[in-house]
Amino acid sequence: MNSTAKYKDIIQRSQERSIQYGVDKDRPGPAWILQGSDLAAVLEENESLIQIAKPFMEILYDVLRDSGFSIYLTDRYGVVLTIIGDTDILEGQAKARIVIGSDMSEKSTGTNSMGAALHEDCSIQTSGEDHFIKAFYIWTCSAAVIHDENGDIIGCLNLTGWRQSAHPHTLGLVVAAVKSIEHQLTAEKAETELKGAYEYLSTVMDSMSSGFFAADTKGVVKAVNKNLCRMLEIDREEILRKNAHQLLENWDWIINQLREKNTFENREIIYFGNQKKNRFDLSVYPIKNQNGKITGTVAVFKDIQNVYNMVNKYTGMIAAYTFDDIIGESRSILKLKAQAKSISDSPSTVLIQGESGTGKELIAQSIHNNSSRKNGSFVAINCGAIPKSLIESELFGYEEGAFTGAKRGGHPGKFELANGGTLFLDEIGEMPLDMQVSLLRVLQEGCVNRLGGNKCTITDVRIIAATNKDLKKEIERGTFREDLYYRLSVIPIYVPPLREREGDIDLMIKHFLKVKAVKLGKPIPKVQPDIYEKLLRYHWPGNIREMENCIENIVNMDGNTTLEFEIQEADRYLPEPDRRLTYDMCSLEEWEKRAILACVEKCGGNITRAAQVLGVNRSTLHAKINKYQKEK
Repeated sequence: MNSTAKYKDIIQRSQERSIQYGVDKDRPGPAWILQGSDLAAVLEENESLIQIAKPFMEILYDVLRDSGFSIYLTDRYGVVLTIIGDTDILEGQAKARIVIGSDMSEKSTGTNSMGAALHEDCSIQTSGEDHFIKAFYIWTCSAAVIHDENGDIIGCLNLTGWRQSAHPHTLGLVVAAVKSIEHQLTAEKAETELKGAYEYLSTVMDSMSSGFFAADTKGVVKAVNKNLCRMLEIDREEILRKNAHQLLENWDWIINQLREKNTFENREIIYFGNQKKNRFDLSVYPIKNQNGKITGTVAVFKDIQNVYNMVNKYTGMIAAYTFDDIIGESRSILKLKAQAKSISDSPSTVLIQGESGTGKELIAQSIHNNSSRKNGSFVAINCGAIPKSLIESELFGYEEGAFTGAKRGGHPGKFELANGGTLFLDEIGEMPLDMQVSLLRVLQEGCVNRLGGNKCTITDVRIIAATNKDLKKEIERGTFREDLYYRLSVIPIYVPPLREREGDIDLMIKHFLKVKAVKLGKPIPKVQPDIYEKLLRYHWPGNIREMENCIENIVNMDGNTTLEFEIQEADRYLPEPDRRLTYDMCSLEEWEKRAILACVEKCGGNITRAAQVLGVNRSTLHAKINKYQKEK
């Protein structure tokens, strides 16, 4: 379709819409004109568009001055926002009710360049009888739609003159002006966003406890935060006038390290710029463009003493595991997880009991990470691994001069470090009796006295204790206090040994094969069938810890092992290879039936074990057993 035909189609559609809207051809002008507060609201809403468009309207008018033209700017609905033009045509248009606030939409005014352009989202010129209202036959109008950066219509620019002044070039002038307005809108939005981002970034930078500056590849400092100014005792403007080489003598070497894709993190440096010897922990990070080219750097300064304090305070105080890390689908392990989750947020003490290697600390960490204390410290102490002479100072801390060798300023104990978090007392059954008395006092009073001090520090600590001993038997032997036992076992949790977790051994083997393969950088090995069978039948006295080490051995040996497995008579529930069913002439279905029923019988009716031997999942095996039992 050529442009003339397209133009005629647009006019025809607009004329048809005007008839549908019930516009009167003899109407003197627009049906609606906004006034008062309604007009003020529209002008305020479009203030930004008016401010940007007006200079371009004035440029366009300078070209057409005294030639009988006027220029309108409308909003996206066709309401006139501002008008510039020759006096005579403005007067004529005012008589036709075209003023600021006039509604030039098709519903109000019928076919006109502005209404049609906004409805069709196009640029168009109308002249004479193209207009629907007869009073507009004396004019020619050229209009182009204004879009924002998202392509949405936000307004319309229109050039109106006497009909005899109609010329195709006038539409071109309007379109060019609109393009300039749209370009300026995009530029101003980008500038506003950039300014907002800069202000936001400056606020974030100044709120950080570390000091840092940003520099370009030549070392010119472009930004700096208040904390760096304070740390270096220098004004912001002075730093911005300096080069990074003046702040850090080895700057060129640092940049070369980054260009060679080496990291520069947590390096101790000495700064002499303020006539003092200041030590800082420095990290420098590259700023890269989309092509991976370094375009700048960010240098982060931390006070070295604060770093030392943080390292000393938080070493070993992170709970890494959650309930998702507990592998198993057996009834006993699912019950354990449900129980532990339900009491996670309780402040009551927990006593976790179970054999060595069952994962008691994993349970403790999971409880911590599932509680409201998860953002606090998780402090673990092994009561059996610390000499009796040190355990009290480790738990409760000490004041300066409390004993020979005490650190200057004293030292906080685990109770203080765990404040607001969780204290995990592993192997609690190994704690000396005299220490049990002190621990009981702290649990009852909720406060700690450092050794050599008399100030009681109130602590908010959740206690989780663990042991592989039977504490009730230890009470009978006189090695564990009965009152401490009841204080600790408010919520007792039992972790079952691996041999009691029906169906979990196979899951654990497969899990550790994957984990150890990743750790050792090797592919997951195919375990020799006889070895795999022994793994399933083994008693696992060392539980998960023993299995983990065993699987690591197997991965190192590419599916073989150097370990020996002593299979107890009670565990000989799987069929030996030399006792498997012999083949006789029958259908495959009959053979499957015999194999399944015989295997289930040899496994003592244990479906999980039978499924492991047959290499199918439990649901499949159940379905086949039901089928064949019905056929009996």
